[in-house]
Amino acid sequence: MSPSESTKTLTNRAAVKAQAKLNKPVLRRGAKGQAVIELQELLSQYDLYNGSLNGIFDFTIERAVKTFQHRVFLVEDGIVGQLTWQALYSGAPVNMPMLRRGDQGQVVVTLQKVLYAAKDFNDVFNGVFGPNTEAAVLAFQKRNGLVVDGIVGKETWFALSKVPH
Repeated sequence: MSPSESTKTLTNRAAVKAQAKLNKPVLRRGAKGQAVIELQELLSQYDLYNGSLNGIFDFTIERAVKTFQHRVFLVEDGIVGQLTWQALYSGAPVNMPMLRRGDQGQVVVTLQKVLYAAKDFNDVFNGVFGPNTEAAVLAFQKRNGLVVDGIVGKETWFALSKVPH
């Protein structure tokens, strides 16, 4: 096996291991056990939970999950499914679409609201990625040391998730 094949094999094993690690149960209020302790530990890393690691998914945990879901642009239902687990482990938004000028929809409204919170956007939240939204994205990217291209991809979504909104 060549060194590059060996590296590919290790990379593939790491990817399989990471995927297996995220094969987690769906958790909601009332759940108990080791997976809830793991959830409590993860929420603690984001300063969203500072209670005991007792393995009980109560109202406090549900509220912390909703706060985290809001931060990373997930549905704020307080249920920890695969997307929430992925976001908890990566610390970043998951499954967010790439947005650019011309795009429309509710996700653009979300973008506009976060750009407003970041003080880069001061127009109507109309769900249209037009020139004002593009200018706000460019300003946000420049201020945050990102590639300044006006396209909202993974790195820009990650930076946006750090904006209190």
